[in-house]
Amino acid sequence: MLLVMDVGNTNIVLGVYDGDALKAHWRLSTQRHWTADEFGILLKQLLQDQGLGPADIQALVVSSVVPPLNPTIERAGRHYFGFPPLFVGPGIRTGMPIKYENPRDVGADRIVNAIAAQELYGVPLILVDFGTAITFCAVSVRGEYLGGVIVPGIEISCEALFARAARLPRVELVRPPQVIGRNTVHSIQSGIVYGYAGLVDSIVRRMRAEMEGNPRVVATGGGAEMIARECETIETVDQFLTLWGLRLIYARNQPGEK
Repeated sequence: MLLVMDVGNTNIVLGVYDGDALKAHWRLSTQRHWTADEFGILLKQLLQDQGLGPADIQALVVSSVVPPLNPTIERAGRHYFGFPPLFVGPGIRTGMPIKYENPRDVGADRIVNAIAAQELYGVPLILVDFGTAITFCAVSVRGEYLGGVIVPGIEISCEALFARAARLPRVELVRPPQVIGRNTVHSIQSGIVYGYAGLVDSIVRRMRAEMEGNPRVVATGGGAEMIARECETIETVDQFLTLWGLRLIYARNQPGEK
């Protein structure tokens, strides 16, 4: 079995693949202070909860945008699983040409998402990933990674609002009953939900105008479901897009694969 891991600034999303089948998956809060032992024991406990153990895992592939955690994951992989993880980064075979001015600047998760979406949905594509930042990625009709847009994420914006506006309360991030809020809580919720939905639709339309063909718009990430329901441009929500992309990258980097 293959253990796949997407390490983000806010969450770590993990999954176990048995061939093409996703057998288990988890979402954890990212903790930069974890030791290798703490992380390794946590992974063992998660696996045991599904009736699995380290001996069932033949490989580990990781996409990480949190470099300080990479040595911890490396040591945990070697000690608790008996092999080093495969990190997505320079030198890894992806099968996708990258047209960014400096390909090393592209976050590993963005490339992983693009590869997965190309395999599942075809090209051209616009990918919207709702994470700590909201990233928009464009894949051309020729399967090239063109670049994209980076926007402060929903939680970042909310934290800034609550920190700088002392009289505004913290609110639950849910859809309000209507756009015109009749109280402060609903007014804030409306601004967040409909404001981000409008932002997404506007950026997607502008990206489409610069791309060939009619790009399919696919969303993923923790806040995708809530915002996508209010968007006019998002066609598909796929919460396991990154995990599937990691499985593909692992397969493409095995001996004999091209």
